[in-house]
Amino acid sequence: MTAIPERQAPDRGPANASSSDISGDPYIRRMGRSFIVALHAATRAIRLYPVENEAVKKALEDLTGLTTEILSREGEFELRVTSEFIFINQTRLRLDLDNYASFTQILSLFRAAGVGVARVMPGVWPRDWLVFLSLLQAPASADAEDRFVDVVDRLTSGGVTLIELGPPSGVDDDGDFRERAKEAAKRTYSQSVAATKDVINSVRMGRGVNLKKIKRVVQGIVDQILNEETSLLGLTTIRDYDEYTFTHSVNVCIFSVALGRRLGLGKRQLYDLGLAALFHDVGKSRVPLDVLNKTDQLDDNDWRYIAAHPWLGLLTLFQLRGQQELPYRAMAVAYEHHMKCDLTGYPKNVRPRALSIFSKIVAVADGFDAATSRRSYQTDPMSPAAVLAGMRDNPRRGFDSVVVKAFINLLGIYPVGTLVVLDTFELAIVHATNSNPEAISRPIVRIVSDERGNIAYPGHNVDLTEQDPTGAYLRTIIKTENPDRYAINVGDYFV
Repeated sequence: MTAIPERQAPDRGPANASSSDISGDPYIRRMGRSFIVALHAATRAIRLYPVENEAVKKALEDLTGLTTEILSREGEFELRVTSEFIFINQTRLRLDLDNYASFTQILSLFRAAGVGVARVMPGVWPRDWLVFLSLLQAPASADAEDRFVDVVDRLTSGGVTLIELGPPSGVDDDGDFRERAKEAAKRTYSQSVAATKDVINSVRMGRGVNLKKIKRVVQGIVDQILNEETSLLGLTTIRDYDEYTFTHSVNVCIFSVALGRRLGLGKRQLYDLGLAALFHDVGKSRVPLDVLNKTDQLDDNDWRYIAAHPWLGLLTLFQLRGQQELPYRAMAVAYEHHMKCDLTGYPKNVRPRALSIFSKIVAVADGFDAATSRRSYQTDPMSPAAVLAGMRDNPRRGFDSVVVKAFINLLGIYPVGTLVVLDTFELAIVHATNSNPEAISRPIVRIVSDERGNIAYPGHNVDLTEQDPTGAYLRTIIKTENPDRYAINVGDYFV
């Protein structure tokens, strides 16, 4: 048995998006989403009902119809699965809230079967899909390579010749995409910090503010999150002490947009949310610098200044809106983000009010980034995992429980940037959450030391769901650690 031979994609002229295009072919992205949903529906129907059931027949016919349509237009149909991504004809499909369940389920099925590529030929019919999807869902053997061989042999013996399979590639097929996404994220992040610094300093000095520049920055953040959020979320670990005021605003914007996306907000809503998040602390531009930078314990007078920044932010944005268009929601967020859901925060309210969903989202993002950052009066920040646990378990923190739960699902039990100790005695930094929702406690981590504690840079990534032939996990997190104890700067591993 041999793997699928390499072959060139047919020349479809200028309309064909190259594999180096980060956006991909719009037609394939649109049809690919429909195909993944149909593939998931068919696997579910086969699992739940007898093969003669009408639900199974319809699901298989829908799947066959979509495949035939793509084949008719494109001349080929290749489904390729890597560690985190799904490609159809070299175009990466975008993961979002609408297709999250189907996307992750397909990833899991292909990984468990040891299948990396499925190439479908013209003339495929429902029975071919029935046999293939039934084999994918058959009980897995311990060895993924043996599992792949078994699936291929049984597919052939079942008379299926129009679906060819290949194992996962031995190289990182999406490495080029990752590198380009990482570089794009770094540009977006640095431009965002520079623009935010310019705006805050302009407000402090009483100069005019270029809102168009800020809007372009927010649009860049939204586009990056929608395209590939991992790289941008990783950069929030930089948390520059000297530039805290500006990096904090950008981090809160990134966290808020990513969280809003998980909660199902549309692109226009994400844009307004990002703008509100970037401006949430603009009122601090009216607070004296000696108070903001004070390293000693804040006295009552200092706290009065700090507690005034929400309504100072409201007034600042109201003045800005008189000059240029600015969503009213941004003013509400600046005013409400420290109020807490039970209104025990600040500013105090004369009458009851319901906080906006934007304010609840920004409050969670703001609380997380502030507690995990080193500041003038907080030289020993909490670990990301401890902060999430406190937000979830301590109602006195005043966060919306549903938003906090969505934030934990976004970042995982061990958020990006957490230093962990593995049962192999290696140190690792959490690099990304696992695409499998059932593996929330087993993220992708970057190994940054050997078992003796010798620090390595830049390290290498491993998936904590990897198992040995007996089914035992190769590595497991046993505890979190303070990076300062090992003189590790977490941000260095994300730039």
